[in-house]
Amino acid sequence: MCKTGGRYLLTFALWGPLGERLQQCALHFMMEEKLQQRVCIDFCFRLGKTGAETYEMLQAAFGGSCLCWSKTFEWYFRFKSGRWSFEDDPHPGRPSTSHTEETVARVWEIIRADRRLTIREVAEEARIAFGMCQKILTEDLRMRRVTAKFVPCLLRAEQKDDCMSVCTDLRDRAQNDPNFMSSVVTGDKCWVYGYDLETKQMSSQWSTSSFPRPKKARQVKSNIKTMLIAFFDIDGLVHHEFVPTGQTVNKEFYKTVLQCLHDAVHRHRPEKWCSGNWILHHDNAPAHRAVTTNEFLAKHNIPSLPQPP
Repeated sequence: MCKTGGRYLLTFALWGPLGERLQQCALHFMMEEKLQQRVCIDFCFRLGKTGAETYEMLQAAFGGSCLCWSKTFEWYFRFKSGRWSFEDDPHPGRPSTSHTEETVARVWEIIRADRRLTIREVAEEARIAFGMCQKILTEDLRMRRVTAKFVPCLLRAEQKDDCMSVCTDLRDRAQNDPNFMSSVVTGDKCWVYGYDLETKQMSSQWSTSSFPRPKKARQVKSNIKTMLIAFFDIDGLVHHEFVPTGQTVNKEFYKTVLQCLHDAVHRHRPEKWCSGNWILHHDNAPAHRAVTTNEFLAKHNIPSLPQPP
């Protein structure tokens, strides 16, 4: 379709019902004009004209509505290969009238069955074109593809109620007891990677304008790592230790860690040891909630804070 015809069709589309009628007439006129040009191409071929000469004659006869260079040569070689029909080839495949209520309902059923399907997968299952499937999803069904939002965990209703009660209790204890926060000894574990501790400032050196500037690779995580378990209170670090390579933090190993923590409080926090006014806080890891762990804490009279789910 020529650019002028395309502008006419766009203008007619903005005129409502009258524009639709004019658009149909314009399409019919352009199709008739295309058939006329194809007849002319066949006529020139029969006269022995070359493809370039045929294109020049079409330009002189039809002006701006002339077929483009590639289309002219395409039809020229079609007639040269023995084709005598001036109509377009039939287009096999899906029909263009696939935007129906049944198709929209079918797409909705497919999406409801599996919301992770891509547009191409939905189009193949519904046997419609990719563009039509995209239009149905975005315009008719008003859907858009979104990624899942990561949250710490998905809690049940009773877990949420438990979390609310624990947080409320901790808030009340902190408000009613001014020494509550100073009595808590909290601990956790994390992976520790080996890094080059030299900073950019430490790597600076004297140089002249004739020497190139020194380069330093960006720091990345090393392949060497170990797990660190640390306990601290409001005054700082109380106890820390590295987990041996290959060791899993199970209930037996964590019991030995708590024994070392018990001794560390005796050495580094003698006032808390003498008064017994210290509370352990750790998360809900399986080793922390094991029966062996709870028995150790009860034997040594070490209270622990509840951890919200």
